[in-house]
Amino acid sequence: MEYFDIVDEEGKPTGEIVSRERAHEESVLHRTAHVWIIREKENGVDVLLQKRSMNKDSFPGRYDTSSAGHIPAGDEPEESALRELSEELGLDISPEQLHFAGMFRIQYEEEFHGKPFRDNEVTWVYVYKDPLDISTLTLQESEVEGVAWFDEEEVWEEISRDDWHRFCMPIKGMQVLRKYLGK
Repeated sequence: MEYFDIVDEEGKPTGEIVSRERAHEESVLHRTAHVWIIREKENGVDVLLQKRSMNKDSFPGRYDTSSAGHIPAGDEPEESALRELSEELGLDISPEQLHFAGMFRIQYEEEFHGKPFRDNEVTWVYVYKDPLDISTLTLQESEVEGVAWFDEEEVWEEISRDDWHRFCMPIKGMQVLRKYLGK
């Protein structure tokens, strides 16, 4: 069973922990780490998005942030981001290759697989921008169905219109990325 630190509004652990199940049943504030993998191109930036496995407990089959995950109790955001990259995409990088972009708060309630899902998180956002050949990635089948490059502006326009057919990444997370990119 997974356990998370219960945190305050700034993301600081309170000294208490909560199970993943209870955190999502009762909307208990906890932490996550997101990583955006980007590549610069002549007329902008592409973002690498992962297609979530159909078995995921939230937003199955939709494209999401390059890599993301909950921060286990006792762990720190950067080490969690690095571990998620390794687990989900088979990408092992050094801490120096990861650039801190900012933080955001997210809170929502949805229903997936016939059950309520309440998310309440403080999220650390990182960017990885070294060259990457996605054919060399090893995807974690239980989490990730596939990956693809998308034009960042097109993704932004689509999620800004509340058009959630293909994507599920939090708009606030993309705002942090865009600020990092100088937009």
